[in-house]
Amino acid sequence: MIDSKGYRSNVGIILCNAQGHVFWAKRSRVNSWQFPQGGMEAGENPEQAMFRELREETGLDAKHVKIIGRTRYWLRYRLPEKYIRRNSLPLCVGQKQIWYLLQLVGDEANVTLDRHNKPEFDDWQWVEYWEPLKSVVYFKRKVYRKAMMELGALLMLNSVDVDATSYLSNDNMSEHQ
Repeated sequence: MIDSKGYRSNVGIILCNAQGHVFWAKRSRVNSWQFPQGGMEAGENPEQAMFRELREETGLDAKHVKIIGRTRYWLRYRLPEKYIRRNSLPLCVGQKQIWYLLQLVGDEANVTLDRHNKPEFDDWQWVEYWEPLKSVVYFKRKVYRKAMMELGALLMLNSVDVDATSYLSNDNMSEHQ
């Protein structure tokens, strides 16, 4: 689903554990790490796409997570010129994403990276909340920062049973801008 401006509709997932660490996954066959994310299919709303992508990329189902929140608006990033496929139509120049913050409520042993026929990831780890800003590919960094800032604030709510220390330490997250 690519809009009239060339942005592909997509969802991103920040999955945290009770300690406030986030799920950080290594893309298959390359040394590139990112949060789970993926495109929306025709007829899906963002939440349906998020649960489908969560299942395909991590093996986790809705029963294994709790939704803490989602971004209020679409967050966009433009692809660098070298990644734009000029010969494919409709032309995709970037992604627009709704981001979700999820809490793992099931056992991490339920994470299964090979649930899909073409696994997106081949390794994963829990990292400090702001760590992804240090190693995500450069053109996604601003969107990650926006999503993490907006959603991380939700970890401070009394109704959320997650240790916010990792979010608050921010190591200082401003150094990763």
